[in-house]
Amino acid sequence: MTPATLLRQITDYASRANPYPLYAELRKTPVARQENGVYTVSTYWEIAGLLQDPRVSSDMRSRAPQAACGPLAEPEEDTILPPSFIGLDPPEHDRLRGLAMRSFGPPHTPRRIHDMRAELTRMVSGLIDDFQGRGQADIVDDLAYPFPVMVICKLLGVPHQDEARFHVWADAVVAGLETEPAEEAGARQRAAQQARLELGRYLAGLIEERRRAPGDDMLSAMAAGHGPAERLSPVELVTTAILLLIAGHETTVNLIANGMLTLLRHPDVLKRLREEPGLAVPLVEELLRYEPPVQLIPQRTALTDIDIGGTTIPKGAPIWLVVASGNRDPRRFPDPDRFDPERRDNQHLGFGSGVHYCFGAPLARLEAQIALAEIARRLGDPRLVDDPPPYRRNPVLRGPRHLQVAFDGLTV
Repeated sequence: MTPATLLRQITDYASRANPYPLYAELRKTPVARQENGVYTVSTYWEIAGLLQDPRVSSDMRSRAPQAACGPLAEPEEDTILPPSFIGLDPPEHDRLRGLAMRSFGPPHTPRRIHDMRAELTRMVSGLIDDFQGRGQADIVDDLAYPFPVMVICKLLGVPHQDEARFHVWADAVVAGLETEPAEEAGARQRAAQQARLELGRYLAGLIEERRRAPGDDMLSAMAAGHGPAERLSPVELVTTAILLLIAGHETTVNLIANGMLTLLRHPDVLKRLREEPGLAVPLVEELLRYEPPVQLIPQRTALTDIDIGGTTIPKGAPIWLVVASGNRDPRRFPDPDRFDPERRDNQHLGFGSGVHYCFGAPLARLEAQIALAEIARRLGDPRLVDDPPPYRRNPVLRGPRHLQVAFDGLTV
């Protein structure tokens, strides 16, 4: 095993259940050029620095042509739709993100997420009610997936009954991030582009409906704008809506599923959470460090030569920031492989950092806190059926595909 081959082993599905020993090996060379030309950055301070560094681009169009040979390389043809703001750099990123944020959170709508707490609790409670009389549930299919989907549909103004339609498109878009088998990467990316186009057409139709009959939702607010100078173009509206719909549930599914798996492996903490619901707040922060739903940030490019960690990353080179490795860096976190909900100074990288800090972090935190606290409170003697459970194939968005849990009845 060499630093140049570790990424291939990390992204191999065989490592999905426990990539952390490979991350420890990767940290021995904080910045390493992989065999496919990607530069991996695996230690906390180096990742944190590059997340804040304006010399690092999120726009795939910044990548040198000779570097576009990695597993996540863009196809030679132009994308069908332009990137959303997550794939852009300032100042264009800042303009689009700022316009989207006006209808989501501070300073323009500061109470939108806070005021959803009671409704979110009712959603989770209703999903758990459906476990009654079963004795076993799949935490992913029965709660961790449907709950965030219900929430983002409510926020955006997307009919929840259309879930079966957009689920297929969202899965195809996310599959475009998969790396194995490498020979199928081009086909996956083409399928992802086509799915993104179809999802865009669907959302464009909803946006037009909201223009004619506005509601109290984000699509209506974004479509209305705030005057000619503060309005998203039709294409910008669509690409932003695609991003919010997919990102608004994909990572939270993993956060809740990884969280329940971790609690079942730490029954003492699960018992404490049942007795102390307030523990959910620091517990979710530790989960974001210990088992982050986003393990890698792959789509970064050096805009100039960057000297970091004893290595020079050349201009135009692709960079992968291995945030899950940085979150277990012993130089930053004492005893990093221990799950400790009371960990102090827990400045994890679970939501990234810098201008691309996770747009939906407040909502994801609240959803996970409510879901895990309610599961802990209501399931009697929950226990894992399979450990490790089967995982999703995606190495970037890592989490169980299913999480079968047996239990002895429900409390009210």
